[in-house]
Amino acid sequence: MNKAQFHPQHSDWNLVRSFIAVAEHGSLTRAAEVLGLSQATLSRQISELEENSGQALFERVARGLELTEAGQRLLEPARFMLSAARGVEMAISQQSLALAGSVRITASETVAAFVLPEILAKLAEQHPEIQIEVVASNQVSNLLEREADIAIRMMRPQQSGLITRHLCDWGIGFYAHHHYLKRQQFTRSEGKKLNWREHRWIGLDQSDRFVQGFREAGIKIDRYDFDIRCDNHLVNWQMLQAGLGIGVAPHWLARQNEGLVAIDVGQKIPDLPVWLTSHRELKSNLRIRTVFDFLADEILAFAASHSLD
Repeated sequence: MNKAQFHPQHSDWNLVRSFIAVAEHGSLTRAAEVLGLSQATLSRQISELEENSGQALFERVARGLELTEAGQRLLEPARFMLSAARGVEMAISQQSLALAGSVRITASETVAAFVLPEILAKLAEQHPEIQIEVVASNQVSNLLEREADIAIRMMRPQQSGLITRHLCDWGIGFYAHHHYLKRQQFTRSEGKKLNWREHRWIGLDQSDRFVQGFREAGIKIDRYDFDIRCDNHLVNWQMLQAGLGIGVAPHWLARQNEGLVAIDVGQKIPDLPVWLTSHRELKSNLRIRTVFDFLADEILAFAASHSLD
């Protein structure tokens, strides 16, 4: 036979399992029955292992097959290898059982609708045993009271006792559909300040987050300066695309609609920080930790691929 070429890291573990079965039963026929293989397949596997090892491992005797001296030397290490392989299989099985169950994720309506679906599709492929509950809401859920396991938010939670991670910053800006601009006969001379009163604006209704954000950017307004008001961000997004007025949108989302035009209002709008948050059970719950880390990696990849500036 050829010089030994057996490398455990490159060889099929099924060959080792077949070798042990034949050694223990002393017969290809009996070993094939135990393993649920055809005798031809088992014979081929033994031949392959012998070829890889460079030595004959069995010899035929009147009662069937017996180990050669080389086969006897290989038997105990092979049993050790098989035991280790079964230990790995058991560990993976136990981890899978630990992962089985539900994880509740809360995210803004925009993130839940436009960012999470593709990410969760990848998660489902890798961890089908994990069930996901998505709470699409702009309200800040109380993680400490277990309203959610993980939160994706555009602000850092103020509650103590939470684990938070700042992932990235999303640039936002003012946009209008070109149909709206055409109806308004919109022109903007270089250096000319935009006249708010000449335009219709899309904003929030009961929530004061828009108003506070504008004021922090040096734009003094109140809720009545928005002609179209709704607290549902997806509805506002649809109204923006319908040409109802000028509204705010993340750059990455607006760029997906060729009909939208960026509007320079003469003020720098602060970016939206993206925070991933969970309660302290994250440290001891493998399922929550797995989803948390997966979301972090995928949101960072999303930010990189969309150039979120």
